[in-house]
Amino acid sequence: MEKALRPVIEVRNLDLSYDDFVVMRNLSFSVQKGDIFVVMGGSGCGKSTLLKALIGLKEPVAGDILYDGEDFWKQDDIGQQKIMRSFGVLYQGGALWSSLTLGENVALPLELYANLNPEQVREVVTLKLALVGLAGYADFYPSEISGGMCRRAGLARAIALDPDIIFFDEPSAGLDPLSARMLDDLILQLRDTLGATIVVVTHELASIFTIGNNSIFLDSESKTMIAMGNPKDLLNNSRDHRVIQFLTRGAR
Repeated sequence: MEKALRPVIEVRNLDLSYDDFVVMRNLSFSVQKGDIFVVMGGSGCGKSTLLKALIGLKEPVAGDILYDGEDFWKQDDIGQQKIMRSFGVLYQGGALWSSLTLGENVALPLELYANLNPEQVREVVTLKLALVGLAGYADFYPSEISGGMCRRAGLARAIALDPDIIFFDEPSAGLDPLSARMLDDLILQLRDTLGATIVVVTHELASIFTIGNNSIFLDSESKTMIAMGNPKDLLNNSRDHRVIQFLTRGAR
């Protein structure tokens, strides 16, 4: 009998809060290698707080987050830094340094964490910008390009160190439909070419159905997850009115 593969990410009985305010409780789910895993739900449901816990910015009140079997929040600083080195994160809006060119933004993690000489850094920067469709834009500043291009430049920086897991925080928010679709296509391409596992926090339906193969739905009222599975399967098979209302925007 073939042995089941260990999840890349495993979350067990996770509780999240800000002081006495409970954000989410009893979250348990797993993310497999190669998944595009969507964390979805309405505004204020705790999606961004969960993302902060996953990437090491917000310690949970209770529960465990395991990466390849290693419990992140039970590691010392060195152990946590080692695990975080396998992450790439695209923050909302791209979060680029406005005083640096796109090339300099992408070079930052390479200069900090990779043992490369300046010529090698330039080569990697050129490659990563090309991967996101920004070949020739290394000398441009964020103020000189569109919002969608800033998002892609932020993604080039996120993949600079060839991460095993890429986290996206509302990647399509504020983008026009064409730019959002281009970003979705790019996410699919990077999953296939880099072999990365991807976690996306979003409420954008077009992106959810285009890229997601697994998901959880967070509910702000019950303060927990109330559905898990492929978003298309949830749309067709869920009997929870909260999930259906979200996935159809009330059209049913």
